[in-house]
Amino acid sequence: MDGSSPLYATRVKVYPRAVSGTWRRVKWLALTVLLGIYYFVPWLRWDRGPNAPDQAILIDLDGRRGWFFDVVIWPQEVYFVTGFLILGAIGLFLATSLFGRVWCGFTCPQTVWTDLFMLVERLIEGDRNQRMRRDREPLTFAKAARKSAKHAAWFVIAAATGGAWVFYYVDAPSTLLKIFRGEASTEVYFFIGLLTATTYTLAGWAREQVCTYMCPWPRFQAAMLDEQSVIVTYQKWRGETRGKHKAGDSWEGRGDCVDCRLCVNVCPMGIDIRDGQQLECIGCGLCIDACNETMDKVDRPRDLIRWDTLARQQDREQARQPAPWRPVRPRTLLYAALLLLVATAMATAFFLRGTANLSVQRDRSPNFVRLSNGDIRNSYTVKVSNKEQRERRFALELRGLSSATLTVTGASDVAASHLAVHADSVGTFRVLVTVPGDRAPSGTKSIEFAVLDEVGREAATHGSVFVGPAQ
Repeated sequence: MDGSSPLYATRVKVYPRAVSGTWRRVKWLALTVLLGIYYFVPWLRWDRGPNAPDQAILIDLDGRRGWFFDVVIWPQEVYFVTGFLILGAIGLFLATSLFGRVWCGFTCPQTVWTDLFMLVERLIEGDRNQRMRRDREPLTFAKAARKSAKHAAWFVIAAATGGAWVFYYVDAPSTLLKIFRGEASTEVYFFIGLLTATTYTLAGWAREQVCTYMCPWPRFQAAMLDEQSVIVTYQKWRGETRGKHKAGDSWEGRGDCVDCRLCVNVCPMGIDIRDGQQLECIGCGLCIDACNETMDKVDRPRDLIRWDTLARQQDREQARQPAPWRPVRPRTLLYAALLLLVATAMATAFFLRGTANLSVQRDRSPNFVRLSNGDIRNSYTVKVSNKEQRERRFALELRGLSSATLTVTGASDVAASHLAVHADSVGTFRVLVTVPGDRAPSGTKSIEFAVLDEVGREAATHGSVFVGPAQ
């Protein structure tokens, strides 16, 4: 390595220029829809009846469950969360193999919030040339006022972003009032502050640095691409040799690219798409809009920069009829099959999941108790989860140990013991299992507890053991 080369290169600030066109409108639409969903959903109300939260989507950490409209996810059903993450990952693989970095360019949170922050910046400080000129000028009152207004607006957006995230975990209306009254918990203020700081830093200052250096996705997304993936492509065969062009000049012996660099100036990553595929390219398509604007001015065909596959570009370069795009190919079939498999497994698990859950923990100290009449007793803590929005009564049953007597502490009639569990809650019960001394097992014996619903159907089971004296 050359000893004169620095180990660290100072960031070259990117000043993206505003552009209009098809893909800019698509990005504005995506931004509006996604931010609308993010900020609005915590305020959606959903009537679940008495003693249940009325927030449509709520991750209730205190209550240890997630509310999603009429669906309730309990801690023991965390595999649904895992399943959704797997679905998201496979869906991202499939989308990338079909359309390149469409996620990065249109729906990634870093892209969406950075677009919003840049919009505010343009409204307050002006477009690219104005911002560059102002940054070169010495500090004046007008410059300081504009900079202060921009950062104040960024801070408000960042605070709203942090607050909206917290509102998914607490009741939004009441918590908002507590925040402004200074009555919210330390945890609420901490996480709002943390998310405000990260949003302000990543979308306002780091911007393209996040995509280039912090995000791992660009480093392995190329493994999902092939010659049939639709990506943003500069048609070099048509654009070169590039150069300036004056009205009335002939186009013979030269390409359509007039080297206006508008594609570079609008790029939020500050790269030149004409240099070919690059790690930094997020596939947002803004360079397409910019180039089409220039092609219209010089009266040349549009789409010098376009969405296309490498295979079709090779055909065009060699003056062949481009082959039809092949979205169905081995890798997309594999991703689609995995997506369908996981979705089917999750749907099956969801529709077959029970409305109750049972857990049993045996007391280990002591392992057993010998009563005065010689009977052997084990004690257990039984927890019954009622997942319905109504109070239910369950019958507790013991299997695998004949002649055993089941006693629920506090119940006067053992044969008719019913465990009452409130709506959407967990009932905890102390249970004693007693076996006559002459019929007690030697050592450990496997048993099973079961709870039956009001009509005698098995609602849930849980295995355990009964410990007797060793012979």
